[in-house]
Amino acid sequence: MRISIQKNSIVLAIFAIVCTAIVGIVNETTKGRIAQQHQLQLLNTLHSIIAPERLNNDIYHDCLTITNAELGTLAPQTAYLARYNNQPVAAAITTIAPDGYNGNIELIVALNVDDTISGVRVLDHQETPGLGDHIEERKSPWIFSFNNKKIPQENDSQWKVAKDGGMFDQFTGATITPRAVVKAVKKTARYFSQHKQELFSQTANCRGDS
Repeated sequence: MRISIQKNSIVLAIFAIVCTAIVGIVNETTKGRIAQQHQLQLLNTLHSIIAPERLNNDIYHDCLTITNAELGTLAPQTAYLARYNNQPVAAAITTIAPDGYNGNIELIVALNVDDTISGVRVLDHQETPGLGDHIEERKSPWIFSFNNKKIPQENDSQWKVAKDGGMFDQFTGATITPRAVVKAVKKTARYFSQHKQELFSQTANCRGDS
């Protein structure tokens, strides 16, 4: 009996070692592919909010790691800088709406140097399906309502959802989510307007991902 138990233990140990080795090999062989997919997805998002013909730099690597409470968190965020012939065109800044219905809403906000908004996209969220998820472009055109808007002044009363007297629609049965997004986009736009010269004068210091 004891010999049988020992044999089974050895077999299980060998099996565990083999499985661990296989997982390690698979992880190493797929790591590069996953990174490439992430880069491609991010580039597609960047090009959807800053038209690729507007820039001729490597926006994926021309980026800065920034930290500011106006971006909804003290965790580092990323500013991707668009230039044409080395002249500033726009910046796409990752930001957080911390007061979504189900927690943080991760956004990327593209802002032009002429103080207009080029575009906004949702990167990640946990909002209620069928209600709060209308912030996704595949569910609703609502996110496009920021396009070409002027960067607001601090006390601009129009930068609110309609229920609060502003110019942005809310969703039927869901006001908290669009309210959080509008607030985050406004804060990010204000941050850019106040720091754009500083941003474009710095040397890239990020790894090309957010």
